[in-house]
Amino acid sequence: ANQRLGLPDEARDFPVAARMLDLLGAREIRLMTNNPAKVAALEVAGVRVIERVPHQLPDNPHNARYLATKRDRAGHLLR
Repeated sequence: ANQRLGLPDEARDFPVAARMLDLLGAREIRLMTNNPAKVAALEVAGVRVIERVPHQLPDNPHNARYLATKRDRAGHLLR
């Protein structure tokens, strides 16, 4: 949908999240995500991601195409 609207796939601002974590004293985190770009963005912003914890969601008829798109187009680490 974002691409059809001419918007970036990811518009979140990770330096803001990194600053919030810094203010909370969280300089190292375990990040629950299947998106390696989020790990990289937080690390560039100064957060040390010590572990990526994957979401383990089974696909079903309602989300299979969505998850396949995330895997194939966005590089999400899904089975």
